[in-house]
Amino acid sequence: MSQVKEKDTVKVHYTGKIKENGQVFDSSQDREPLEFTLGEGMLIPGFENAVIDMKVNDKKTVEIPMTEAYGEVNKELFHKVEKQQLPEEVKPEVGLGLVSKDAQGNEHQFRIAEVNEDHIIVDGNHPLAGQELVFDLELVEIK
Repeated sequence: MSQVKEKDTVKVHYTGKIKENGQVFDSSQDREPLEFTLGEGMLIPGFENAVIDMKVNDKKTVEIPMTEAYGEVNKELFHKVEKQQLPEEVKPEVGLGLVSKDAQGNEHQFRIAEVNEDHIIVDGNHPLAGQELVFDLELVEIK
């Protein structure tokens, strides 16, 4: 039986949890398995590395350190924004997602990290930055 190797396209069922508290942040269990090609950089390195050498129907649980996931929290990605700069319809709350466009028209995702009287602090880090992750994996298919 063949094993997954670099450049293979595979289908995997997964459940992703935060190691610290076991909270599930994503799962494919009630939908189609995730299909991807290894080596294209579409997924975090720790996830791709965990799939290498698996065989169809193999199941395993892997711990992924933050360095192979979304990295450490980067303090430089926190920014102060005056409340008057927000659209009137936006009611700032901690955790609320915002999208901003730069001068070139590129969109950037932020979450509100702090709400103060006259300003907010937005966080441009990935929501899972700074987290150790655990994935339950099941290899469904090697194409």
